[in-house]
Amino acid sequence: MSRHVAIVTDSTAYLPRPTMERHGITAVPLTVVLGDRALEEGTEISARSLALALQKRHSVTTSRPSPEVFAAAYRAAAEGGADAVVSLHLSSEFSGTYDAAQLAAKDAPVPVRVVDTGMVAMALGFCALAAAEAAEAGGGLDEAVSAAEKRAAGTSAYFYVDTLDYLRRGGRIGTAQALLGSALAVKPILELDGGRIEMLEKVRTASKAIARLEEIVAERAGAAPVDIAVHHLAAQERADRLAERLRERVPGLVDLHVSEVGAVIGAHTGPGLLGAVISLR
Repeated sequence: MSRHVAIVTDSTAYLPRPTMERHGITAVPLTVVLGDRALEEGTEISARSLALALQKRHSVTTSRPSPEVFAAAYRAAAEGGADAVVSLHLSSEFSGTYDAAQLAAKDAPVPVRVVDTGMVAMALGFCALAAAEAAEAGGGLDEAVSAAEKRAAGTSAYFYVDTLDYLRRGGRIGTAQALLGSALAVKPILELDGGRIEMLEKVRTASKAIARLEEIVAERAGAAPVDIAVHHLAAQERADRLAERLRERVPGLVDLHVSEVGAVIGAHTGPGLLGAVISLR
């Protein structure tokens, strides 16, 4: 093999499958618990099924992969010829996934570097892609990790949700913030900051919030070469319109991805999510 560093991430990276296959990236699935059923994200539950369950107010929770699942992924990488693994995961503020990967790494047959990117969705996906490209260029373990960390440092994420209730239920945003937003009937614009979800702005209507989201992304992207990912849950038209506007407004745009988030992130944001990830090249 020409590449000896394997890249492992998790299912919340939401990289397009052809991209993962082209770069040999493995995604370990998180689990969505719907009622009394535990379902693997990406194979056993779709975002659309999740959105319908949430709209019907069914009980939905999420859980991390087990260390054994990570151990199997690391063994498979070694058996496939890798002599090292970079394992990149969503923020440890959101999930115990990073901890499970660290436990598995201790007994892996090859060196495994586990990285808490502080990111999620394509903010994580861009980090995994940067690591894979560094490895493909002949870089070793340190170079692949450095590429991922550099990409993380230049990546930001902003998003709009119709309601803060889902984030409050999952403990991903403070109860006081969520209740204040509900009491004032405001539409929140949130950002990923330090691996946590923080309130950025409060806007009075959904249409104004989405317009403001576009403004923020265009301003933060500037003229530098950037990749952008637009995410949504059960809001395809909103996502397509935002993507079209960003194509017009961001002069340094290199690649633009539009995708529906998976069931794990959707469980914590609810239908109507619209988000954008900006990643400096």
